[in-house]
Amino acid sequence: MHVSSQPGRTIHFGPDFERHYNWRMKWIRKGLIWVHRYLGMALSLLFVVWFVSGIGMLFAGGMPRLNPQEKLYREQEIDLSRVKLTPLQLPHDSYARDGSAGRVSLRMLLDRPVYRIDGQTIFADDGSVLDGVDKTTAMEIAGRFMGSPKVSAADMQYSLVTDPDQWTLTQRGLPFHKFSFDDGTQLYISTETGEVVQKTTRGTRALAWAATIPHWFYFTSLRNNQPLWYQVVCWTAGIGCVLALAGIALSFIQLKIRRPFSLRNIASYIPYAGWMRWHYIAGALFGVLTFTWVFSGLLSMEPFGWAAGPTLQGDLESTLTGGPLNVAEFPNIDAEAWKKLLPDRYVKEIDYARIQGDPYFVVRTEPAMQLVAVAEDLRDRPHQPYYSQSGIDPDRVLINAKTMLIRTDPFSVGSLMSRVTETWPDVPVTEFTLLNVYDSYYYSRDGQRPLPVLRVKFDDPVKTWIYIDQTMSKPVAAIHRLDRFERWIYNGFHSLDFSFWYYNAPVWYSVVILLSLGGTAVSVLGMYLGFTRMTRAAKRVAS
Repeated sequence: MHVSSQPGRTIHFGPDFERHYNWRMKWIRKGLIWVHRYLGMALSLLFVVWFVSGIGMLFAGGMPRLNPQEKLYREQEIDLSRVKLTPLQLPHDSYARDGSAGRVSLRMLLDRPVYRIDGQTIFADDGSVLDGVDKTTAMEIAGRFMGSPKVSAADMQYSLVTDPDQWTLTQRGLPFHKFSFDDGTQLYISTETGEVVQKTTRGTRALAWAATIPHWFYFTSLRNNQPLWYQVVCWTAGIGCVLALAGIALSFIQLKIRRPFSLRNIASYIPYAGWMRWHYIAGALFGVLTFTWVFSGLLSMEPFGWAAGPTLQGDLESTLTGGPLNVAEFPNIDAEAWKKLLPDRYVKEIDYARIQGDPYFVVRTEPAMQLVAVAEDLRDRPHQPYYSQSGIDPDRVLINAKTMLIRTDPFSVGSLMSRVTETWPDVPVTEFTLLNVYDSYYYSRDGQRPLPVLRVKFDDPVKTWIYIDQTMSKPVAAIHRLDRFERWIYNGFHSLDFSFWYYNAPVWYSVVILLSLGGTAVSVLGMYLGFTRMTRAAKRVAS
């Protein structure tokens, strides 16, 4: 054996070197086979579940939730003529004497208008405070939500949810009234506010059990123990990465290439037969894909806080609003004037807001002639590695509370940038651009993120990018350098959401499903081989 290291010079290795080299390679090969074999026996079923449920995740999009558009549709139109009091006239202490408050909104609850002010629910007709919602009241709310105001106890099953169950794992504000209807619908209603906070159906629950729950390990007993759930997901994904890497290495090491190399004879280079041969071929084709999916899934948990980093210190949202909300700046609601201002529309929700120093009514409405009862439940990627607001309001209206005129123009780029520089006067801005289409980091295939947005790039240590909704003068995304890196190694590898096919839904779905089936084939063959090996071993022990 010899190696030519320089022109005209040859280094010779004796038989001892070649013997030791072959001995080391033999044990490396055996070690990789041992690791891949026994980790495969332990995790092959889990890999099958991950790949099959991953296909389901394309359609489930996550755990069941109450679609905001459906919730808006089912809400009662606000009877503005019954709003007798302004927030400042309410007899409670949720705001300071000067009228400053946190969040204020106006809705309907069982034919009466109510204010929701920083967690309290207060009736707008007489100022009485809602002291919780009992079973009977919650039953009426559930019936109205389902379109049956006269529903009785015989038409539904009731339970009080005091601890998170399978469908309220991430919900806050327990306990909830839970009602189950004959058609399979389940509603969860807050005992404090009477708000419907969750809805599931037979279909969404079945899809969650087939996809989201096994894919995310969202089993109630495990998910309620957050530290344990986190460790289980990280360790299983980490061990899965070792299993996939060992398989990739063996796909090269075990290939018996003979010289001269010929593509015609490549089938003869594979040293296996039967199902093992097919497992080898499938692993060679889809092994790298299997590793990238498992590895990117591990990174989504951000082990060791690898993607965490310093962020810009400053409250941009407060600067954009121009100060705290002051309910004293809002006039009494004149039902007739509002009817003329919003003809042929049902007013469902009114939020009191402060935007760039001025008071605004943020009104969510619905056309009086509603053609489509419930909007389609559109969803974005189930995991977002950085903060990015989702959800748009196509029928939202901004009304200036001082002039009582509808604002149709977005806020100017100059006004937004002046508040950005006011928040971070010492941080250089390298670029700001008004985007009317999505970019690679702020995007949505189904258009569920607001546009236009102002993108501002900073020259801070982590190269932060801020996105601001021009219509609402509100920050909707904040992304630093590690977030952008994670976007590609997680969403890029895990969701394959590259722009050249991501917005072509049939192509993207077809590619992801095809590749998922390839990973499933590798895992199923590995599971079968592991099962047969364990069966043979058991028979030998028994005999």
